Amino acid sequence: MSYNVPFFYGKKGICIIWPATVPGGGIRKGVLLGFWYGNKLTDIDNYLTHGTNKKIFYKIYHAPEEINSRAIIKLLKEAIKIDGMK
Repeated sequence: MSYNVPFFYGKKGICIIWPATVPGGGIRKGVLLGFWYGNKLTDIDNYLTHGTNKKIFYKIYHAPEEINSRAIIKLLKEAIKIDGMK
């Protein structure tokens, strides 16, 4: 936990879950799922948003129905694999 939000680490950062209710996350509504090294992910489903940050790619959810667990699991597995290479 950092800034009252969960950060997930391996050797380096893997992902973060940041609700809009916590100040400092840069989002006004929803919950952000961000990948620290999203720029290194294949993301063949084009699931993540490539914002202004060059490394962190993310998805913002406004309703539980928007969550695509298959896409997230693929991304998490790839992010963990990339993290293991460092």
